[in-house]
Amino acid sequence: MSHIDDLSQLGTSTWLDDLSRDRISTGNLKQVIEEKSIVGVTTNPAIFAAAMSKGNAYDDQIDQLKTAGASVDEAVYAMSIDDVRDACDLFTDIYESTGGYDGRVSIEVDPRISADAAATLEQAKELWAKVDRPNVMIKIPATPGSLPAISDALAEGISVNVTLIFSVDRYRQVIKAYIDGVKRAAENGHDVSKIHSVASFFVSRVDTEIDRRLEEIGTDEALELRGKAGVANARRAYALYRELFAEADLPEGANTQRPLWASTGVKNPDYPATLYVSELAGPDTVNTMPEGTIDAVLEQGNLHGDTLTDTADEAEQLFTRLGELGVDLGDVFEVLENEGVEKFVASWSELLESMEARLK
Repeated sequence: MSHIDDLSQLGTSTWLDDLSRDRISTGNLKQVIEEKSIVGVTTNPAIFAAAMSKGNAYDDQIDQLKTAGASVDEAVYAMSIDDVRDACDLFTDIYESTGGYDGRVSIEVDPRISADAAATLEQAKELWAKVDRPNVMIKIPATPGSLPAISDALAEGISVNVTLIFSVDRYRQVIKAYIDGVKRAAENGHDVSKIHSVASFFVSRVDTEIDRRLEEIGTDEALELRGKAGVANARRAYALYRELFAEADLPEGANTQRPLWASTGVKNPDYPATLYVSELAGPDTVNTMPEGTIDAVLEQGNLHGDTLTDTADEAEQLFTRLGELGVDLGDVFEVLENEGVEKFVASWSELLESMEARLK
């Protein structure tokens, strides 16, 4: 039993936050699954930008796409879809043995259309059809413009990873969108037991932004709260998950939408590498980690039981203190959401530019 297995016993599934063709073709991903107890994979535009901009793993396919006259967008998605499909196949056994609970691989819609629900839904349907694997999840951002597409995609029977969630208020809207979508899926005749969804709640970026503001305030009390907001915010979200799904009137056989802790690699080297794992362990959750964080957990553990259940009161008290100190929490979450979309758009744009040059 490894520390990742111990984490699983507490109720938290560990997914790898990375994917590349090299990982697949060299057998590295298979090895990570077998040796590090990883039960899923998430991707995003930044991950694919990093994967496709270095090395020669994609050269043969780029030549084929160039000969076929593919556009830049078509080429990037053709390569991404192939990687995700191959990764899905590697996770088939886990997917089947867990009844669809794990063994999932995520692929994200184009971040440039996050304000357009109709375009987002159309691309979600296209990606779902082209990957053509039951264990794929389509990532849709929790922006105001994309929230209707989340419900609509679920209503079509598509499993959805809702991403870029920073605030509990936005998370409440995401849960509402999920419940609406899965009810409509049942009405549309879909087997709702096969529809799975996670809500990706970002953690470390909350600390980065709030720590910056606490340092600007500069008092002893303010500085003492650094490195605590990210965990507290996620714990507040977990309490909301437990509350709303306990009272939700879901269709028979429907699954709840598990919270997924994203951005769990620490940004501040002064914080323990396992901070966003050991302090967010508990039932019905997923933690998607960069491999460095996975290795830190395997080596150090630092687990100390369920750190999510019955933690809401303390978390709320911390946020009350932040507000009293003058931290504008509404502004914090607005900044983080806007920056999150902008960063993914920037990564995607850089990838398209480099791919255009290679196609030429």
